[in-house]
Amino acid sequence: MADPQRIVDDVAMRLNRPLLLEDARQHVVAYSEQNGPLDDIRRDSILRRHTTPEVRAFLGAAGIREATGPIRTPGAPDLGLLPRVCVPIRHDGRLLGFLWCIDVAPAMTAQEIDQVAAAAPSLALTLFHASLTAALVSHRELEAVTGLLLGETGGARTLIEAGAFPRTASVTVAVVRPVAAEPSDATDESDATLRLTLERGLLTVRRRLAGRHPLHLVRSDHAVLLTSGPDGFPEELHAAMDVPVLVGIGRTHPSLAEAAQSYAEARHAAEVAARVPELGRSARWHDLGVYRMLARVPPDSLDGNLHPGLERLLDDAQHLPLLQTLETYLDLAGSALATARRLRLHRTSLYYRLQRVEELVGTDLRDGAERLCLHLSLKAARLSGRYRPAVPAPTTSTEPAAAAAAKRPART
Repeated sequence: MADPQRIVDDVAMRLNRPLLLEDARQHVVAYSEQNGPLDDIRRDSILRRHTTPEVRAFLGAAGIREATGPIRTPGAPDLGLLPRVCVPIRHDGRLLGFLWCIDVAPAMTAQEIDQVAAAAPSLALTLFHASLTAALVSHRELEAVTGLLLGETGGARTLIEAGAFPRTASVTVAVVRPVAAEPSDATDESDATLRLTLERGLLTVRRRLAGRHPLHLVRSDHAVLLTSGPDGFPEELHAAMDVPVLVGIGRTHPSLAEAAQSYAEARHAAEVAARVPELGRSARWHDLGVYRMLARVPPDSLDGNLHPGLERLLDDAQHLPLLQTLETYLDLAGSALATARRLRLHRTSLYYRLQRVEELVGTDLRDGAERLCLHLSLKAARLSGRYRPAVPAPTTSTEPAAAAAAKRPART
């Protein structure tokens, strides 16, 4: 089987023009010596080994994916893109890649284009053979990783024996979860596009982290990355995705056979990040605090075991400021001074709100057990979706200071 690099070099030498070969996803497969006119996109593609989403969209609109023979594509100065000749590489009609030549200084003649097109059948055979091999390896890896994450013992052995993961390495799992769109906007087409976006992003990360023996899997509502050693690489995952995502990272476990545990932790971390924006776009299992415990409880069970008096406040949207005040007060260990500063409230207004909480909930905030129950209930309500605090806004109090002063609980 001919080497695609040798074919590209041979054609480029005969034409005295630089060529670049991409696969169907527009990842760079081979390129010749770049001894002619270059643009920013050619340089960037060689350095990054892939084309940017903006350029893919522009060239796709020019018809490269539908073309069955050589096609000229226009330049795009705003993208730093010169005109090109594109020769689609097809095998039995299946698109396998593109052979590119920059079409300036001077423009390519019909004879030159024919010489480039003549290389297409040989390149099609090599890319088709490579795609079959990759598909077989990918299918075996997919089955093994799927079993591994389900806790099946054979998955780790299969991957290690195939050389995909070191026998003695530890493993860390990261879960990538797209930031939720409105359910009414979801369609089969948008779901397929999202899966393709996640797949492309993870392949990019795998190339960048080749030394960490990465493995990946894309599922219906999230994607999974496994790497050897610690970290989880959230920054790389965010950078590689073309859509906003949340990243959950499980603990590092001693062997690949324990990947299912790290995966469960990473999924919980990503779910918590979706419910608790204060955690940021990336959440590590060991940093979740009380949410580590609550994340393991089914949402229905969380809802059914909240502080009984808190239900009155959760079911009425007008009580959201009271809930947020209570949560902040409990987060700050019952410090009235720190709470007033955090919420930018007068202390008399804060005391009034806390008094109203005690009246409506039927509780005593001086009781430590009650405070613990209320605190856990608020965190549980966040995870179940019943409590979604608003962003605190500056407050100039119109709440009755006299009422607060008349019955002020003993607080610091």
